[in-house]
Amino acid sequence: RPRVQNFIAKDDLEKSGHVQNNCFAIGVHVVITKEVPPPPPPIVVVPPSSDMHLHYGDLLSSKRCADVEFLVGGETFAAHRLVLAVRSPVFVAEHFGPMKEGVNVNDVIEINDMDAQVFKALLNFIYTDTLLEMDQEEDATMAQHLLVAADKYGLERLKVKCEERLSNHIDADSVATLLVLTDKHNCRGLNKACIEFFSSPTALAKIIETDEFQYLTQSCPNILEDIISNIVACQLEKAIFSPENEGGKINKVDIRIWPEPWQNSNARCG
Repeated sequence: RPRVQNFIAKDDLEKSGHVQNNCFAIGVHVVITKEVPPPPPPIVVVPPSSDMHLHYGDLLSSKRCADVEFLVGGETFAAHRLVLAVRSPVFVAEHFGPMKEGVNVNDVIEINDMDAQVFKALLNFIYTDTLLEMDQEEDATMAQHLLVAADKYGLERLKVKCEERLSNHIDADSVATLLVLTDKHNCRGLNKACIEFFSSPTALAKIIETDEFQYLTQSCPNILEDIISNIVACQLEKAIFSPENEGGKINKVDIRIWPEPWQNSNARCG
């Protein structure tokens, strides 16, 4: 007769010999598992952010252990030779290298080519690696002077940060001046940002009317080549990807480099 899976017929059970006195025993092995709770999350100790710049800033402002003084723009600044030397290769040479010869350690060092506020910002960056906060108008002017100071003392990070700030303040009135600055101090990032600014026809029309642009054409003619190349590239790209060029129909591009006002003023500059 049919068997049910996992069950045994009574007749088969009796014939098996396991039934004794109409009873049979079943052995069961029971395993009880206990759910183990997940381990507690590890204790994470988060160290505070570095405040080294605060300590160095306090060292500068308190003048503790200062061993050198600078006279800049009628103001005196106390500093620490070792800190200056660690941050600037120029200060290394001035205070610990060959340039040190003939310099009395007790003398006040005069700096005549820098404004007091610029030198203050320079020292602040040397000690804290941060820039002083100032309003937008002061920020652009200070960044120009601070870039020159950074280049003078070999502070590359400060120089790049000044380039970054100036890149955010480019306009028709300042771009020519900034390009002259980039040419004198080898500021590649800022130079690229300025040249790209010339690509706008609207901006270009305003730029060429400024006295700064006239100075640029006379003092840095090599920069004009980069500007022209960039304008040509932008106009070619615009023509190639324009809807009118679908299927490559355009085989000639009329490129206009300078508006008439610049051509006339340039001719007068002779």
